[in-house]
Amino acid sequence: MYIQTQTFMVAGLSRSGKAAAEYLLSRGAKVYAYDDVEEGSAKEAALSLEKKGACIVHREDLPARAGECDILVLSPGIPIDHPLPLFFKKHEKRVMGEMELGALLLRCPCVAVTGTNGKTTVVTMLERIFKAAGKQSLACGNIGLPLTAAAQTLPEDALAAVEVSSFQLETLISLRPHVAVVLNIAEDHLDRHYNMENYIYLKRKLLKNCTESEYAVLNADDSTVREFSEHTKAKTVWFSGSERVDGAYLEDHSLCFCGEKILSTDDLSVTGEHNTLNALAAIAAAKLFGIPNEAIAEALSSFKGVAHRTEKVLERGGVVYIDDSKATNVDSCLKALKGLDRETVLILGGKDKGERYEPLFAALKTSRVVHAVLCGENAFRLMNAAMAEGYTSVTLCRPFEVAVRVACLTARLGQSVLLSPASASFDAFQNFEERGERFASLVKEYAPEHSEGMPAAEGEQEAASSDGEA
Repeated sequence: MYIQTQTFMVAGLSRSGKAAAEYLLSRGAKVYAYDDVEEGSAKEAALSLEKKGACIVHREDLPARAGECDILVLSPGIPIDHPLPLFFKKHEKRVMGEMELGALLLRCPCVAVTGTNGKTTVVTMLERIFKAAGKQSLACGNIGLPLTAAAQTLPEDALAAVEVSSFQLETLISLRPHVAVVLNIAEDHLDRHYNMENYIYLKRKLLKNCTESEYAVLNADDSTVREFSEHTKAKTVWFSGSERVDGAYLEDHSLCFCGEKILSTDDLSVTGEHNTLNALAAIAAAKLFGIPNEAIAEALSSFKGVAHRTEKVLERGGVVYIDDSKATNVDSCLKALKGLDRETVLILGGKDKGERYEPLFAALKTSRVVHAVLCGENAFRLMNAAMAEGYTSVTLCRPFEVAVRVACLTARLGQSVLLSPASASFDAFQNFEERGERFASLVKEYAPEHSEGMPAAEGEQEAASSDGEA
């Protein structure tokens, strides 16, 4: 690919699309920039790129401009069955993702992490571990910093910690990580990938380019992930919270690797079984890069977690308010429930991703959740699942702001309010970060100084919406 002689269309002007367009422009390419949305942050990105030499394409001009281009660069938010990539494929033109462009630029070794849940935590842990060992490192990819941007700054002796989503794996071909980590597999993004077979296939793609000189770090406790070892040439190294394996494991309240104790579970700042597994995955990957035990222990013992993942934002009137906005699927929400140490009012709902919610409400019946407040685009699907499972301690509130206020008024002294939506944020927010920040600002406004208890009656359903919909 000779960038200066080819014409590119960059579709989707989020952080990744903007980074791809900026790099291509800096290398002298002709770049058309397009987004289905022409307002808000997409408009700001378009104006910025236009000043740097990009040609902004509007919807009515898209067919003509697409015909002039040689290569389409997709942001991960645009699926491969969108009309634009289908047009390029029909005309036998190359379709690539922003991460594929970044992979072609990357000069240093990398660890790539995928899975349904825990990716951001493990990638952040690894960045901290590498830095504690004196290595230059960046957490990048799906975590927020596009790989294209990171690849331009990382020298050959650095180590990149790359978070890879199933969306990015749709168009990722060239990445060959020295260590590929697969954390777990659960239902997610079925609205985009249609079924679990497609979703699993995409996750397994991370291992496709790995040879006998690379490593696959796999979760021995996940039956689906265990089978990935049969689909790669890489050396398999395991991690497990339930048995001693060839790799990282939990033994006598210590996190160990191949017979060596790395640190005690008491030294971990993050809590919960899922975070212990995340730490074991990070330990296995770090050891394969030759990182000393002392640097690993130092980094993990000081790691406080990532924003919007079971993050305490406020304690007022005897009630603790917790932001778990990053729980965008059922499995992630269930992991948060396991870590509850008090009775809890749970806020659920957002954009539907095609998951089944019945298992969630079945679990709520034996959890410390005493009430669930349902909101967002999928509120009625959630309600139907609750009724199917006989879980009746619910309140239905379509607008997010109303749901947060109801949760604040429902929580009693000694309880908590947990935002763990089990849903995407795109029905009302740009991303889960914005949703979490909105939650934090609302509870600071609505949380009463004295929470003596005004819970909704068992089975009560309250409908509140600005447009009168129930």
